[in-house]
Amino acid sequence: MAASAADPTALAAVEARLRAILEPYRALLETATIYGIPTLRRPAARAHDWFAFVKPAAKHVSLFLLPVHTFPELTAGLSPALAKRLTGKSTFTFTVLDDALAAEVEALVARAYERYAAAG
Repeated sequence: MAASAADPTALAAVEARLRAILEPYRALLETATIYGIPTLRRPAARAHDWFAFVKPAAKHVSLFLLPVHTFPELTAGLSPALAKRLTGKSTFTFTVLDDALAAEVEALVARAYERYAAAG
């Protein structure tokens, strides 16, 4: 039986997986906050020049990836499954995150980091 969209255990697993995808960038970026939410950004970046953060909610977990808004060409070639999760200009919303989708998110984050770092 599949977990429901609001299953706290399933959402905690999604959150942990998204945070693990961002983990390699912690050594390259600094931790800051925006509106009280921990974010990753380049050192000495302005408040709204962040790279990414994960935000859990009651029925989903969101990955905010600002370079997707700044460099919209990063979304070219997204699978239909990941494109469907893009619910805002830089927000991907998940209730589940299977291996294939996680691998695609990981590759997107890597491409986004390259653009973000080069623009800095």
